Amino acid sequence: MGGLMSQAMEESFKKNKEFMTENQQIMLERQIQMQNQMREKGMAMQLSGSRELFNWYASFYGIASLAMVLGFARSKNPGVLVPFLPLSFVVGYQYDWCYGNKVERIRADAEKILQEEQGKIALPLGLPSLASIDAARLSGGERK
Repeated sequence: MGGLMSQAMEESFKKNKEFMTENQQIMLERQIQMQNQMREKGMAMQLSGSRELFNWYASFYGIASLAMVLGFARSKNPGVLVPFLPLSFVVGYQYDWCYGNKVERIRADAEKILQEEQGKIALPLGLPSLASIDAARLSGGERK
């Protein structure tokens, strides 16, 4: 009778373990999805903000360029056109970021860094471990 009871308990324990493992997997998948959605929403907000900033830069650039051309036409002084060059770079960079393929180039470079240059992005002293976290927690958060 004891063997039957222990066998039933083992079977119950095995089913419970499988259930818990499946639940943990579902929770982990949900966390990954949630983190990815939060990352995507954050990136969308950044891009949207950059596009709004681009509109302001482009408006300023257009007005400033018109003023520089009119100033040059009136004074014939080429020094009036000097700000045109750096402003062109600023507006061009912002346009590339907002509407060009800069994001794809950054992503490709990041993938290359992750694959080929791990040493440049490694954490000092490696990944935190449970032991190092507990040691810091017990010491009041002080570093040694």
